[in-house]
Amino acid sequence: MVSPSIAKRGLAAALDAVLPPLCMACREPVDAPGRLCAGCWREMDFIVDPLCDSCGLPFSHDLGEGILCPACIAAPPAFARARAALRYGDMARRLIAGFKYADRIHLAPFLAAWLARPGEALLAGADLLVPAPLHRRRLIARRFNQSAMLARELSARCGAPASMSALVRHRATPPQAGLDRARRARNVTGAFRVPPAARAEVAGRRIVLIDDVLTTGATAEACARALRRAGAARVDVLTIARVAPTDHVGSA
Repeated sequence: MVSPSIAKRGLAAALDAVLPPLCMACREPVDAPGRLCAGCWREMDFIVDPLCDSCGLPFSHDLGEGILCPACIAAPPAFARARAALRYGDMARRLIAGFKYADRIHLAPFLAAWLARPGEALLAGADLLVPAPLHRRRLIARRFNQSAMLARELSARCGAPASMSALVRHRATPPQAGLDRARRARNVTGAFRVPPAARAEVAGRRIVLIDDVLTTGATAEACARALRRAGAARVDVLTIARVAPTDHVGSA
């Protein structure tokens, strides 16, 4: 039996073939699928160098190669590197919300293509791609894991396998939106684990964790700790967007 998400994606592809392509953000007509109109493109805020070498926080000016931000110096994260395609502004929020909550799963390959650019070095050295997991109750309610869809698309691009079972969210937690840094960290502490059956798949591997947004890094940190406890040699993080200190944090 074909899953609802696959069926919807097939329907979206069929509609794209017969209907005029629309901007991925505002739904205005464009000349090809997977594109943004000129107005939306001007609002995109892609992240480029210079960055914190660890968490990928964009710097306002170049401080030299291998420089870390004060937060990573004070408390080095469990992951080695985090990279994101976009700052989490209004346009990124609109795209991610449509992807996650409005069943616009046909955006997955286009978002993955954006991810592949900042993630080039991470993906080139990866042994395994692991999506940030949803708890089973949330997965049932949403019907798909957006991070898993991105991981599959990236796997097809880079050749590293994607594992949907290497990491599980065994404890349901309230949504992170609206919580401050400390409460986000407490909320996900101990929420993730590598099942015993997946430990051999994780041990000694260089893993790239795939998620949609890096906000405070609490979820990425909790996932990376679980993977490292199971023997992962290295964990990097790749997200569509990340929040910088001056960004407004929405509900995605």
